Amino acid sequence: MQFKKLSYKFKSAFHSLRRFFTIDRELDLIKINQGLILSTINSSKRYSHLSDYEFKIFSQWGEDGIIQHLTQNIEIKNKTFIEFGVEDFLESNCRFLLQKDNWYGYVIDGSSRNIQKIKDSYFYWKHSLNALCSFITRDNIDQLLSMSGFDKDLGILSVDIDGVDYFVLEKLSDWTPRVLIVEYNAIFGISRAVSVPYSSTFVRAEAHYSNLYYGASLPAFVHLANNMNMALVGVNSTGSNAFFVRRDLLNENVGEVSINDCFVRAKFREGRDRDGSLSCQSGGQDLSSIMQLPLVDVISQENLRFFDVHV
Repeated sequence: MQFKKLSYKFKSAFHSLRRFFTIDRELDLIKINQGLILSTINSSKRYSHLSDYEFKIFSQWGEDGIIQHLTQNIEIKNKTFIEFGVEDFLESNCRFLLQKDNWYGYVIDGSSRNIQKIKDSYFYWKHSLNALCSFITRDNIDQLLSMSGFDKDLGILSVDIDGVDYFVLEKLSDWTPRVLIVEYNAIFGISRAVSVPYSSTFVRAEAHYSNLYYGASLPAFVHLANNMNMALVGVNSTGSNAFFVRRDLLNENVGEVSINDCFVRAKFREGRDRDGSLSCQSGGQDLSSIMQLPLVDVISQENLRFFDVHV
């Protein structure tokens, strides 16, 4: 009798769980259909700024709309994307592209739990997506990307590891993505091309309690992109991601812009107190705690402090 009760409870829980995941898939389908409509509307319009094309389906902010605009207006030879620093990929730059346009995808994250969650998802088996668990450094990144099996003429390369992104990307000079997406750190401003110094063990949460000390400035990424023959075409409206396109693909619908014309200071407030709580200070971030932290000018190789570039 007791066994029957346990069996019934197990079956009930199983069916509830199955209904939950079915609802999850149905909600995703609704979101994707909304994205189809928004993408079609955008395709008939010509806006002044890249951020005007924004809409959000699975991206953190409005990157889904920007990516749709770019991929619809430049020639893409290989419909492939590599995105690293994806966490569980539920909120990411390229997931909408995977599910709407059936691109081939390859994602990397340093958490085995995140990668397993990706592999357990319904969209993993339904689409051509591979996921790899690895802590990324500048010494292993080229090999990790080669494991994708993709041609180096990628459709999209999306970089977001909240750390030494500049130095990792610097090691991918042989890769020629048509679109490059990088997360820049807006608090570093636009006066210098700076990055946090390289460390193979850099972890943002451990580097400084404020959670603000990571990455590189927009001028640093523009400098690196120029060496990769890529042009800055805009940033998102919230001030986190910059978009680059290969120069040979620029056209009347996708053109180069200057840093001064497109730079956006971050709208979000991600600074934390010593106890780990979000400070959410009105008017921006409290930067006093990181003024003495080291930075490096990636052009001159000069060692600096944050107060040298803060304006």
